[in-house]
Amino acid sequence: MAPFLSGGGYSSESWSYILALDENMNKTKFKLSIKQHGDLESLEFWEGLPQETKNLAVKLYQTECRVNETIVICHSEPGAWYPPLFQTMPCPPTDYENFNFVIGRTMFETDRVNAEHVKRCNRMDYVWVPTDFHVSTFVQSGVDPSKGNLVLGSRKKDLDSKTGFVFLSVFKWEYRKGWDVLLKAYLKEFSGIDGVALYLLTNPYHSDRNFGNKIVEFVEDTGIEEPVKGWAPIYVIDTHIAQVDLPRVYKAAHAFVLPSRGEEYLTEENSYPLQVDRMSKVMEGPFEGHLWAEPSIDKLQLLMRHVITNVAEANMRGRRAREDMIRRFSPHIVSGIVTDLIGNLLGRMI
Repeated sequence: MAPFLSGGGYSSESWSYILALDENMNKTKFKLSIKQHGDLESLEFWEGLPQETKNLAVKLYQTECRVNETIVICHSEPGAWYPPLFQTMPCPPTDYENFNFVIGRTMFETDRVNAEHVKRCNRMDYVWVPTDFHVSTFVQSGVDPSKGNLVLGSRKKDLDSKTGFVFLSVFKWEYRKGWDVLLKAYLKEFSGIDGVALYLLTNPYHSDRNFGNKIVEFVEDTGIEEPVKGWAPIYVIDTHIAQVDLPRVYKAAHAFVLPSRGEEYLTEENSYPLQVDRMSKVMEGPFEGHLWAEPSIDKLQLLMRHVITNVAEANMRGRRAREDMIRRFSPHIVSGIVTDLIGNLLGRMI
């Protein structure tokens, strides 16, 4: 159960799992069924899915499983788990004891898990998280260590190819994604004569869509001075882009940049990892008082400048990133990990 019809991070990751598992079903001893859970349905997102994915979704939605033989995977944040803290289809659909196993797949960027989420994680038979950082923070916050499993994670508008160098960033407009760090570093480092452009593919998070005004207000509030040669351009794409068109967007860019406050997948060989200056306190929202990483603006400036002046090196790291992604995070690899975990659970049911 996951936000299959919603879009966003949990949605895209859950689809990656399902598509990979479906391709390898001839090697498994179980069947798949999916249900929407964890977020609002988006007709726009559904219409943008490839037809074969829609067909698979309908088939899996119609697949029935015997409750007492079912392993339920809740692919969402713990607040959506049974009983949910907001309006959504509960996962599991009924009480935990009715199913053979109930597994939570979740993650957070901060240095801890709040007490309510810890309690919910401990009701699960297992909790699957994507990095060692998450294993550590969950256990330190009080999640039973025996429950943790490390499970690796896994458009119609083209970018302007006439621009000399295109940076692309894709994120939901929320503070944890580090849009403030990105804007400050980009606008301080580049001017209108550098031949660069920054494209932001974004969507709102509990806010309006007036991103142009948000950027202007941010620049005014932070006191960034306009360069003598004028601002380096920033373009915002805030309309929905279908899944089938997304590869064109990525292909049109020269570099992907995202100074998020919570990622842990990069290496010096396959990318340009951004140094963290310090841990800072979350000032608002459900994680208020927690700590998360504060990416270095100065280092991001240097890295972005380095990339545009060392294109051959950057391309080489990009090729290595693709190789690493295929080797470590491809659907085949991740589906193998998930299949093995489910197989182990099935073995315990016999």
